[in-house]
Amino acid sequence: MTGQNKKDLVAMILTGIFVTNAVLGEIMGVKLFTVFGFTMPLGIIPWPIVFLTTDLINEFYGKKAVRRLTFLTTAMILYMFIIIFSAIHIPAASFSPVNDEVFHKVFGQSLWIIAGSVTAFLLSQYVDVAVFWIFRKRTGMKMLWLRATGSTIVSQLIDTFVIQGIAFVIPGYLSVDQYLSVALTSYIYKLIIALVLTPFIYASHSMIDIYLGKEITHQMLNTAEQES
Repeated sequence: MTGQNKKDLVAMILTGIFVTNAVLGEIMGVKLFTVFGFTMPLGIIPWPIVFLTTDLINEFYGKKAVRRLTFLTTAMILYMFIIIFSAIHIPAASFSPVNDEVFHKVFGQSLWIIAGSVTAFLLSQYVDVAVFWIFRKRTGMKMLWLRATGSTIVSQLIDTFVIQGIAFVIPGYLSVDQYLSVALTSYIYKLIIALVLTPFIYASHSMIDIYLGKEITHQMLNTAEQES
């Protein structure tokens, strides 16, 4: 396998992980859960993987690649929105285990989550990319943890409060006080997960280095910086 084919394969794997977890976040976000007395939307579980993958794509493929992937994922989310909206208006069979009321209760709320997520996703991804490269250009190839965690801390603040405001407050599912409590708890959770995932960022970085080879990864890192 040539070096270009290897780079394409890594890009395809990262893209698959990115899009899959983003879509999972949309579908799962309708459900709230409580752990240790704190309530959060279930959709926050896969989202840290999205931002971890963002950092890896940013690192090796550059700002333009992240933006293209952001637009692709947004298009997929909007496509899902259209399909779910259409499905809600298709009457259930009389013997369907899930009737129209239950289906609408679950996926009808998902439409608000998708609307909030698309807005928050675009904003947070642009912020994530910008902050990442501010740190990258000031620290060079050093301190991967700083640019990865720092960009996530800032972008997730926007993502969490915007998406939950649109998804839960506007349609009246949560009061403002409940929203602030859930959003703050979710944000703190994401910060903790961002720190926990730091070793995985280094491990993933090393795996890509080993698979592609130091020469190719060095070229990719330099090209990503020049294009950003």
